[in-house]
Amino acid sequence: MSSLLVRLPDAQLAHAIGPVDGVDFVIGAAARNRAEEVDVYVADYATGVEALAELGSFPRLRLVQLQSAGYDGFLERLPDGVALANATGVHDDATAEHALGLTLAALRGIPESVRQHGVWHRMPGRRSLADSRVLIYGYGSIGRAIAERFMACKAQVTAVASRPRTDDLVGTVHGPERLAALLPEQHVLVVVLPLTEETRHAVDAAFLAQLGDDALVVNVGRGPLLDTDAVLAEAGRLRFALDVTDPEPLPEHHPLWAAPGVLITPHVAGGTTAMLPRVAALVRGQLQALVAGEQLRNLVSQ
Repeated sequence: MSSLLVRLPDAQLAHAIGPVDGVDFVIGAAARNRAEEVDVYVADYATGVEALAELGSFPRLRLVQLQSAGYDGFLERLPDGVALANATGVHDDATAEHALGLTLAALRGIPESVRQHGVWHRMPGRRSLADSRVLIYGYGSIGRAIAERFMACKAQVTAVASRPRTDDLVGTVHGPERLAALLPEQHVLVVVLPLTEETRHAVDAAFLAQLGDDALVVNVGRGPLLDTDAVLAEAGRLRFALDVTDPEPLPEHHPLWAAPGVLITPHVAGGTTAMLPRVAALVRGQLQALVAGEQLRNLVSQ
């Protein structure tokens, strides 16, 4: 039986994956020279959906493996008969760390202290995460990892997902129909929904109006989950800590940069030292499963 030919984005990932029986690798643009042979396409981490236009050039393609958990826009551009798998689980720890870091920074006034460096400016009475009420909006694998860390800080965590269910960590996961009752009580809202047409601008003006004064909104999901105009209108009454924005990259003179109480990081939650070993393990397992004829993980389309 001939080997699987797998397109990888770079040699670093190939080295991290290591040899896999029955699998050969081709790196980056060199895959176009062997387009008739490519079975699996591992996308670049930061690729946009427009980059996937080249997938139609690989007639034997069986699987596209993303390095991101999000796959918004990809299904519409996937050639017929090609499976798509995302990277659920790869970014859980790093994203949860970043959500915690953004929350602590915003609650404890770290951005203000940095801006006032050189001046001893007291900030008594800042909110502690301990005893604060935190709602995680989008309780999947990343949401659970966030909950674990926030609960370790003694926060009172409430989870909301697309459907209600029981959970061994938070007890009850609420459905979205409970948001109107839950939002006014929260000190912190962490948004980590997947981006779909249904969730685009899920956090809009009416949504934000339900939060109490000085509540903190943390977005580590996708930028368009929040309505940017609504964020700008509420900045000052509410605080925001955003790893993702709409638009993205955020232009140099965009009003979000100067909005009061808004902390922005440039979409760095997932791309840490924790990523490479985890994505390599995922891809290695996927390739071993393909060779063995076993079920793949994280399939979002097949």
